[in-house]
Amino acid sequence: MSVGRYHRLCSRGIGRPVRLTMRDGSVHNGVIDRVDSHRVYLRPFGGTRGGRGYGGFAYPYYGWWGFGAGFALGAIVGLAFLPWFWI
Repeated sequence: MSVGRYHRLCSRGIGRPVRLTMRDGSVHNGVIDRVDSHRVYLRPFGGTRGGRGYGGFAYPYYGWWGFGAGFALGAIVGLAFLPWFWI
């Protein structure tokens, strides 16, 4: 899928829970917080881990709800919207 298509899907899905699969095989679950021309920013489920973002490291993006993580749109190979009852 093209970067433009992921950008459109993510932009329409702001505020919805998703599962992102990256090119390196890593999987990230969270709620789409915002999208810019290069990245999608997720809030992890259940708040942050120890006051920090994914993996215990602080990311340079600080959202209204705490630390989040930005993922490059070009590195996404799979995107799945999750039902709210899943989280």
